[in-house]
Amino acid sequence: MEHREEQKLEAARAFAVKGRIKSCTPYGSGHINHTFLLVCEDNGQEYAYILQQMNHDVFHDIQGLMNNVQEVTAFLRRRILESSGDPDRETLNLIPTKDGNNYYRDSQGNYWRTYLFISGATCYDLVEKPEDFYQSGKAFGRFQCLLADFPAEKLVETIPNFHNTPIRFASFQQAIKEDPMGRAGMVQKEIDFIRSREEEMGLALCMQQEGKLPLRVSHNDTKLNNIMIDDATGQALCIIDLDTIMPGFSIFDYGDSIRFGANTAKEDETDLSKVSLSLPLFEIYTKGYLEGCEGRLTKTETKLLPYGAKMMTLECGMRFLTDYLQGDVYFHISRENHNLDRCRTQLALVADMEKKWADMVRIVEKYTS
Repeated sequence: MEHREEQKLEAARAFAVKGRIKSCTPYGSGHINHTFLLVCEDNGQEYAYILQQMNHDVFHDIQGLMNNVQEVTAFLRRRILESSGDPDRETLNLIPTKDGNNYYRDSQGNYWRTYLFISGATCYDLVEKPEDFYQSGKAFGRFQCLLADFPAEKLVETIPNFHNTPIRFASFQQAIKEDPMGRAGMVQKEIDFIRSREEEMGLALCMQQEGKLPLRVSHNDTKLNNIMIDDATGQALCIIDLDTIMPGFSIFDYGDSIRFGANTAKEDETDLSKVSLSLPLFEIYTKGYLEGCEGRLTKTETKLLPYGAKMMTLECGMRFLTDYLQGDVYFHISRENHNLDRCRTQLALVADMEKKWADMVRIVEKYTS
C-alpha cells in the first residue's frame, strides 16, 4: 500500500497542476482504472483534479488511447466554445505533464493521466426515474452532434473489432465447434436462435463499406454512470470515460443504451417472463437522443436505430453464450450458469423487440418527422 502511495505521488508531481499537492484520495466507483481526487493549493486557493492510473492490462495501446482522448476533447472544447458553452464543465480537459505529454509513465511502468475536476456534478449508477434516461439520451445525442464533423477514421481502435458482429459470430461458431466444456448440446435452442439471425449481423458494416452509413466517433459504453449530471439543474452536463472512444456507428451507441436501460428485467434475470422492452423507456430515450443530435444524423442512421438496439442486444447475448461455451473465461460469474442466464435474458429481449418492431419504428419516426 505504501508502495502504491509513492507511485501516486510520483505521478501527481509529474503533471502541470497549480500549486502544491494538498491531498490525493480515492474517488468514484470505477472498476477498470484507479481514480483519485487530487487537491492542490496555491496562494490560499484550492484547485481540484482527477488523477487516474490507467489499466494497461485492459488497454494495451496507451499512447493510441490517449491520443484519441486528446483529439476528441480538444475538438469538443472548440465546439462548446463556438456555442457559448462552458468547456471547463461540458467536456473533459486533460492536464499535460510538465514536459508536455498527455500521460505519464512512472518508475514502475504504470501509466497515469490527469483531468480538470468538474465540480457541482454527479454520476449516477442507476436510472431512478424516466427523466434520468431522457437526460442520458440527450447527452449521448449531443455528443454525436458536437462530433458530427470529427474525422472518426483518425482514431485508433482501442479494442479492435469491439462491435464487429460478424467476427463475434465467427468466434461463437468456433466455440461451438471446439466445445471444451461439453456444454453445446445443452444450449441448442439458444445456438439455433442466434444462427437464424446471422444474415442481419453484417448489415451495418456492409452499408458503411458501400458509403451508406457514416463512420462516427463512438463511445462504446453508453451507460448512465458515464454522464455527469449538473447538481443545480439536473441536466446532463458532460460525457466521461472516454477510453473506448473509437471509429464506430452511432446506431450501436444508441442501441447499447436501449439494451441496458429499456429492459424491464436485470441483465441476469432467471425468470424470463420478466424480460421485455419497455416502450415508454424506449420512447423517452429516443426523444432525448434525437433532440440531442439536433438533426446531425443521416436519414439512414435514424432509420436504423431500432436495428442498432436489436443488434447490440443480440451481440451481447452471443458474447455471453460464447463465454459460457468456453468455460466462463471472460465475464466474471458469481454462480453456476451465470453467463447462460445472461445470454437467455438478452435473447428474450431480442425476441420481444421483434414482436414490438412496428412500435419501435413508429416511435423513431415520431421524433424525426
